Amino acid sequence: MTFRVPVLLSSSSVFPEPTAAAFEMAATVGYDGVEVMVWTDAVSQDAGALQGLSAHYAVPVLSVHAPCLLVTQRVWSPDPWERLHRAAQLAETLGAPTVVVHPPFTWQRDYARTFAEGLAKMQLRHPEITFAIENMYPVRMAGRTFVPYVPGWDPTEAGYDAYTLDLSHAAASRTDSLVLADRMGRGLKHVHLGDGTGEGRDEHLVPGRGTQPCAELLQSLAGRGFQGSVALEVSTRKVTSRAVREADLRESLAFARRHLAPAPTATAAIPL
Repeated sequence: MTFRVPVLLSSSSVFPEPTAAAFEMAATVGYDGVEVMVWTDAVSQDAGALQGLSAHYAVPVLSVHAPCLLVTQRVWSPDPWERLHRAAQLAETLGAPTVVVHPPFTWQRDYARTFAEGLAKMQLRHPEITFAIENMYPVRMAGRTFVPYVPGWDPTEAGYDAYTLDLSHAAASRTDSLVLADRMGRGLKHVHLGDGTGEGRDEHLVPGRGTQPCAELLQSLAGRGFQGSVALEVSTRKVTSRAVREADLRESLAFARRHLAPAPTATAAIPL
């Protein structure tokens, strides 16, 4: 039986609309599930509220993005380990198999120093959860480039059991996502689908509107033995209306489904 990769809608893709809108949009457009970005929206932090939305719209939560952003450093707790533990608990409660995690920031010295060891302990506490470390990118500002992550923006350099491949981040780091997927190998467990132009900033474009090999990456997943999910993570915050946002999300879903579809099997000629 061929594995069908589920296509999820990240709740970040409907921002500045709230988390609840992601469930409504996912149901309306036809996504297989939702990835909850845990952030300052109280609903994104509340298992009961998320369970209610999931049941109401008949859309499962299939991944949770831990609060790793600059704006979420105080969500739940200032302690990054407590935030990761709470994200894992949330995923367990919702039945989501994946938690997306960023590498530590450079100023999180204790967290960074014990990250690999702490991650292994976290895995023991939550054996059913895949903690998938996400590739990031260098920051370019005022003619300077710096990397705000330890040991770097590319998690394959440190080596982890599981990875999230973010194609927009690959574009921002001016890396070919196919090359990065090769480096992740069998550790590739989750994909953030978006696009970018390689201008050195995180764009999260609708797939196909940038220069990343989005189609080729999706087409390659079956051959990589991929058994995870693909979450659509695009920026729609500047659209002029909800109708335009919905159109972008429909286009993105159609793109993902088209390129994830298995190649048709050749039919042998029947001798006459």
